[in-house]
Amino acid sequence: MNNILVTGGAGYIGSHIVEQLVKTKARIIIIDNLATGYKKLINKKAIFVKGDIKNFKKLSKIFNKYKIDSIIHLAAYLNISEAERNKKKYYQNNVTGTLNLIKCCKSSNIKSIVFSSSCSIYGDTVGAVDENKRANPKGYYARTKYEGEKIIIKYAKKYNYKYAILRYFNIAGASSSNKIGEINSSYGHLFKNIAIQSLKKKPVINVYGADYKTKDGTCVRDYMHVSDLSVAHVKALKYLKEKSKSMILNCGYGKGYSVLEVLRKFKKIKKNLKINFVQRRKGDVAVVYSDTKKFKKTIKMKIKYNNIPKILKSSIKWERILKNRK
Repeated sequence: MNNILVTGGAGYIGSHIVEQLVKTKARIIIIDNLATGYKKLINKKAIFVKGDIKNFKKLSKIFNKYKIDSIIHLAAYLNISEAERNKKKYYQNNVTGTLNLIKCCKSSNIKSIVFSSSCSIYGDTVGAVDENKRANPKGYYARTKYEGEKIIIKYAKKYNYKYAILRYFNIAGASSSNKIGEINSSYGHLFKNIAIQSLKKKPVINVYGADYKTKDGTCVRDYMHVSDLSVAHVKALKYLKEKSKSMILNCGYGKGYSVLEVLRKFKKIKKNLKINFVQRRKGDVAVVYSDTKKFKKTIKMKIKYNNIPKILKSSIKWERILKNRK
């Protein structure tokens, strides 16, 4: 792990991964077009290049200049609703951008690639889902993620690299360093919405759909703290280097919580919370949570934040910090 390129390293998850990577002896290079990333999240110990993965020439220059040997690829548009409305934008960035990145590996020294994928590629599921479940992406965002996976797998032998495809479940929370967290509020992420409302006198949360086939009619998700996910990326890179074996891995805690269950826990903090039920979002699935057997066996790490109140508290604390910085 000498020269690691992190695409999307100025984003919410990317900045947390970089925070972990700078603790190693590696040189970290971030490429981010700052469309959904933020200057204030860029780690000062990393090298930052403002650029776009759609720009093949710029990528090639970075590969040559910094002798990149490992990649953590997170750069993607990820608004589920917007993906349905603007398929071309999502295809060009999430699919063509990934292909550009992989084609740069042809004449480079790349040994390892960790790819940020999504549990949404599974579609609707019953019970815990493991990595062998056949992909059945429902929404367009999920389809672009699955296409990205296929590109990485297709070229692995040809360009002689090993890959770790990490299928994220729902990522939430903020770093205990208090320096980084989620800024963008347009994705409709539950914990971000809760954190924003926590600072208001009369908090209101919209719940998208109350007629899913679940115990209380709301979507069920597996929420993983961003700090645990970040450590998993560093461990995945280490695994690729030491074992020289590719893998596909679910990243979650293995327990599903409905939207209402999470909101009940928030109500203990804000008793006057008002809940509005609105129509479903296109591309949302009813239930998805992870089978974690393979994750536990492969990524030997101590899970620190497997606790909804802990995730809530770190999200709310970060929101306060953000507000005070303005």
